[in-house]
Amino acid sequence: MLSFEMSAEELIAYQGTNPRPDDFDQFWDKALAELDGTDPETVFEAATDFPLPFARAEHLYFTGTGGYRVHAKVIRPENPTGPAVLMFHGYGGEQPKWIDLIPYAAHGFTIAALDVREQVAFRTPSQQPNSFSLRNHLVEGLDGGPDSLLYKHVFLDTRRLADIIRGLPEVDASRVATTGWSQGGGLSLVAAALTPEIKYTASVFPFLTDYRRAWDLNLDTNPYGEITTWFRKRDPRHLREDEVFTTLGYIDVQHLAPRIQAEVTLYVGLEDETCPPSTQYAAYNKLTSPKELRLYPDFGHDDLPGAMDEIYQQIGAKL
Repeated sequence: MLSFEMSAEELIAYQGTNPRPDDFDQFWDKALAELDGTDPETVFEAATDFPLPFARAEHLYFTGTGGYRVHAKVIRPENPTGPAVLMFHGYGGEQPKWIDLIPYAAHGFTIAALDVREQVAFRTPSQQPNSFSLRNHLVEGLDGGPDSLLYKHVFLDTRRLADIIRGLPEVDASRVATTGWSQGGGLSLVAAALTPEIKYTASVFPFLTDYRRAWDLNLDTNPYGEITTWFRKRDPRHLREDEVFTTLGYIDVQHLAPRIQAEVTLYVGLEDETCPPSTQYAAYNKLTSPKELRLYPDFGHDDLPGAMDEIYQQIGAKL
């Protein structure tokens, strides 16, 4: 266990530090209504550069909130068995390659991998060719209040993707799983929270949770180091500290966790200095659905041996 972290007993009882806004539920109910009022303008285009003998690789485009055109990779098996998997990538745009999606398609599952808006260098009508704009996404929009937060819109993109994939004729809407690591681990939980019909979630060391705790630990490393940078640039005397963390509370996964009805498996590296274990436990401890921890005592924010193979097998068994 890292010297700065809590004991095992403290972790399992920890309920988080970052404040929960008083109108949190109303905020997200309103946001979901806003999304429902936006025409998705869904388009599937064949990925002609990646032919498959047993499935169709396609580019999915849809309109999210703010009029942004969002992209996802989708593989649809020729002989579907009903389930679907939604996959989310890590912070900075490490989108899965087509080859990463094939195992699920080979199992007869529809598989979709979201490009987080503004992070992936993929041409869409909202971006210039081969462009990307990785800035300080965690605090992007913070000055404008909760409705301006970039991650509010990213969170809603996960719901829209779930709606589109669950609505495909070959997909059984009651047999859908989500998975991802780091940012993707956080977004896999978000998708399950905003789409309570999701059946199973496998989340690997999730980012986007318990911001105040991450800041209190004073690690000053990315991605949570963006908060310190924001204070240095925008509020050096911390006159707005309570306001800042309350605003970030609207996009804090731990506060969305009670909405999740899916069964959840959470993978935690107890030496993780990027997404400290206590921040992950803050979300895990608020889950009220069936849940299980997979602990790696000697690992940090890196490859967790056996985890990806187990997630593939677990998803196959749960769906």
